[in-house]
Amino acid sequence: MANYLITGAAGFIGAQVARLLLAEGHQVYGVDNLNKVYDVRVKKHRLQSLLPAAGFHFIKDDITDKEIVQRLGQTVPDVAAVINLAAIAGVRASTTDPWSYLYTNTLGALNMLEYARHQQVPKFIQASTSSLYGNEGTPPHNEDASTDHPLAPYAASKKGAEAFCYAYHHLYNLDVSVLRYFTVYGPAGRPDMVMFRFCQWIAEGKPVITTGDGEQSRGFTYVDDIARGTLLALMPVGYDTFNLGGHEVITINTLIRMLEDRLGKKADVRYIPSHPADVFSNVADVSKARQQLGWQPQVGLEEGVSRLVDWYLRERSWAKDIETP
Repeated sequence: MANYLITGAAGFIGAQVARLLLAEGHQVYGVDNLNKVYDVRVKKHRLQSLLPAAGFHFIKDDITDKEIVQRLGQTVPDVAAVINLAAIAGVRASTTDPWSYLYTNTLGALNMLEYARHQQVPKFIQASTSSLYGNEGTPPHNEDASTDHPLAPYAASKKGAEAFCYAYHHLYNLDVSVLRYFTVYGPAGRPDMVMFRFCQWIAEGKPVITTGDGEQSRGFTYVDDIARGTLLALMPVGYDTFNLGGHEVITINTLIRMLEDRLGKKADVRYIPSHPADVFSNVADVSKARQQLGWQPQVGLEEGVSRLVDWYLRERSWAKDIETP
């Protein structure tokens, strides 16, 4: 059994990665600052499910602070890998506060790379994003598609993190897997993402605000599949980048109809103009992850949406009040 350091451990993907590692008997050192980028009650809900585990060690800290390199070096035993999942996400929100995205997503990644270098950690996983592809080319995008024209500070901040990762691989021979996640969903998901928002809005009879005409397409990926792919990427690769994305592509309008069916309620859909940072089609070519990592999504969209709705209805007493910006 091994020790692993996960940043963003109370985050959507981070918490699920921690659960999988704990189930395998590993020790997990989970770092999170429990910030209020979105409703912190969701983060605390995820964290509460991890705290009882004997192998889970929670560290409340901020990866944007340069001194975290020394603090973690003094308190965390040797780890087999750093899994850097801490991030501020959200494309449109990044246009109003780009500095927070730079500090957490780029500077934070640099601090964790420095920790890995000083502690001679053999493996580093960096969470990146499909937003890097913007509106370049024709979907589905593979890892060789251009990422030279980010449409928002969020994508730009992740591109900066990827650049630092390559530099540390080149300079210090750090083994790095960069994972470009596509649209992730599931129980206790991010309340600023369409799955959580639409589920809550339809269940509670609120207007369902949809940008554009709703015909934009997304390849949704269930969080358990993303977490499994993240652990598969712990294998030695030197330096490489992998898409982890949905194998079932649907439009936003189709998603609304699926949620209406599961909840037994009609949505009050209201369309508003698209944002300049919006991407019309966000679809992954995951053949590389299949071939090199052996990754294959297992949870279909019908089952995944049902699990999400079941969770929401089970937790409705508090989930109905979660802020969904």
